[in-house]
Amino acid sequence: MMLSPHVLTELTPLPVLVPLLAAAVTLIAGRRPRIQRGITLLALSSEVVVSGLQLYLADQHGISVLQVGGWESPIGITLVVDRLSASMLVVSAIVMLAVMVYATGQNISDGGEKQPTSIFQPTYLVLSAGISLAFLAGDLFNLFVGFEILLGASFVLLTLGGTRDRIRAGVSYVMVSMVSSLIFLCGIAMAYAATGTLNMAQLAVRMDDVPTGIRAAICAVLLVAFGIKAAVFPLSNWLPDSYPTAPAPVTAVFAGLLTKVGVYAIMRTTTLLFADGRFDDILMAAGLLTMLVGIFGAIAQNDIKRLLSFTLVSHIGYMIFGIGLANEQGLAGAVFYVAHHILVQTALFLVVGLIERQAGSASLRRLGGLAAVSPVLAVLFLIPALNLGGIPPFSGFIGKMALLEAGAADGSVLAWVLVAGSVLTSLLTLYAVARVWSKAFWRPRADAPEGHLAAATLPTLVEDDTDMLYDERDDPGRMPALMLASTAVLVAVGLGLTVLAGPILGVADRAADDLLDRSVYVGAVLGDSGGKP
Repeated sequence: MMLSPHVLTELTPLPVLVPLLAAAVTLIAGRRPRIQRGITLLALSSEVVVSGLQLYLADQHGISVLQVGGWESPIGITLVVDRLSASMLVVSAIVMLAVMVYATGQNISDGGEKQPTSIFQPTYLVLSAGISLAFLAGDLFNLFVGFEILLGASFVLLTLGGTRDRIRAGVSYVMVSMVSSLIFLCGIAMAYAATGTLNMAQLAVRMDDVPTGIRAAICAVLLVAFGIKAAVFPLSNWLPDSYPTAPAPVTAVFAGLLTKVGVYAIMRTTTLLFADGRFDDILMAAGLLTMLVGIFGAIAQNDIKRLLSFTLVSHIGYMIFGIGLANEQGLAGAVFYVAHHILVQTALFLVVGLIERQAGSASLRRLGGLAAVSPVLAVLFLIPALNLGGIPPFSGFIGKMALLEAGAADGSVLAWVLVAGSVLTSLLTLYAVARVWSKAFWRPRADAPEGHLAAATLPTLVEDDTDMLYDERDDPGRMPALMLASTAVLVAVGLGLTVLAGPILGVADRAADDLLDRSVYVGAVLGDSGGKP
């Protein structure tokens, strides 16, 4: 049976409503951890199904718009599902579910069921709702609300456990986020003062009548606000010090998703509200500096979490590169690369959590011999690491090639400089992950400068008379099955981007077409009402 386009409208609010309602129920069931986990996993599984249907319907039937409360656009709250927002919803829902399964396995193994109360699940669900609202918002104010929901939930998750390092990182994160939010509010005020509306479709129409200087000022303010949230250089210094201190599941979902919400906001506003291209060269230059500064920072790190945090910053530059090109190939490459990077970066941080559990440390000075101790863990690291480095035929290579072709098609001097910078960054990324592989997995632990300080959970392998390796300890470090399985599934989904690269790039191409043709979005939201006074 064919699904009606009206079904998409009915599904539109569910990615926000389902996790919020589930969060309320899990708070009520705070003293029943099993019920909490069941509700949370059911809600996140439902999000995966709903977002998948939304992407299918948006790709088949086009943009769907929901006016909350029945208010006519542009007066009321507008939620919009197009190919871009639906794609982001699907990837984020998959990541949120996989990380929650991982966290569930960690909680059960650590005896978390004995705790009388828990705030992790409801806060995590609120985080999911905030992410979904940011992707669906059809006006600047509710985009701001989505960011603020993210901020509140993120601070709670970042400071779980209340350790000194986590509180310090949480305070730093909140201060930076509050500055970003204040700048965003200033941009909202300027946009409303200049146009009399915050609805993005109506803004797209009215912004053409705003004097050039004022329009440029509004764009600059919004880009600074979103640039902080996306960790674009020189606004990225906060990230490497904030994420690594959090628990492994929190670090993974933050690294995979939160910066991409900022990238999404840059992509949406620059193509819809400021299509004159005034800041394209600035975005491209920022993309280049983000790539290079991030990857040079990664090379200097000895802690795997910090190394991956710097590579996270670095690869944001690829997405900004595609947005700055402002052509169909560049935007399609950016959309594909966002999906790729969310999956791969999250998987790598989950693997680091497994490494810490197996070896008691994420420091390269303390690690060694992990390939012999746990071949499965070695494979789970190697596949997304090669993917991040852009080795063919992985999706990282496909996404980078799409961006490089877009840069070559642009043909400008700056575009060619970006192409060269992208290639250099990819090579240095490969060097960084190869360094992790050689030190943490390949060399003997005895050769590590601080190998004797690693936790005793790392099994010690010795040879017997038959030259067979065995563990001399009775209780070797073990990785819980749910943690291992969720990581493996996320790695497999990342590989799925390679296998299904053709259809996925097709969706990305059509999403880029929609972004470049503003009339599609404006017509879907405003209909025949028009956008001018």
